[in-house]
Amino acid sequence: MKTTLLLNNYIGFSVLYLLIILTGYEDFAWFLKPFLIPFLILAVYSFEKFPTKNILFVALTFSWIGDIILMFANKGEIYFILGLIAFLVSHMVYILLFIKQLKPRNIDKKAVFWIGIGAIIAYLLILLSILLPNLGDLKIPVIVYAIVISTMLLFAFKGSFNWDHPAKNYILLGAIAFVSSDSILAFNKFYKPIQLSSFLIMSTYILAQYLIVLGILKINQKK
Repeated sequence: MKTTLLLNNYIGFSVLYLLIILTGYEDFAWFLKPFLIPFLILAVYSFEKFPTKNILFVALTFSWIGDIILMFANKGEIYFILGLIAFLVSHMVYILLFIKQLKPRNIDKKAVFWIGIGAIIAYLLILLSILLPNLGDLKIPVIVYAIVISTMLLFAFKGSFNWDHPAKNYILLGAIAFVSSDSILAFNKFYKPIQLSSFLIMSTYILAQYLIVLGILKINQKK
């Protein structure tokens, strides 16, 4: 199946990309970064038709745009802001995607569900309390972004109680990895430098996109 081949190629290319970063050749890795997400875009494009296919396609496209813009973040703050906006849109589209995938049903294990919601809110508040003193003019954009990505995680978490497929765990883990990637980036930029930050940011980001795409495709795969 073409989709499976493209997903496998994404894994192989991603491993190569991360190894290049680890060996210190980040300048060379810079040129490879724009070719990561297109593997997933093509994998979704080649997959059979399903109701939320176009939504997933749009979310990946905005992530890809964000990747390209952030490549020039060291050229000026405007590139970071534009990249932030692109990923903000991507996360909003992911939220729409998860909402569209949800089906009306009662949630089992309500205590666990509300504990999870509380944990997400607590993480958001702790993150912002640490970062806020250092955000300067970016305070409002970063607060909005943090709220949106936390909402994305919240709906992925809700989906783990709603979707009747083992792949629901892929989506939840992908959302957690996405929040981890953005959190590492934020701490590295606004709080203090993190060792191997590029590797940690990109490895969690690459994993996040893969798991979310894989989970959505498996949930929508016709039997």
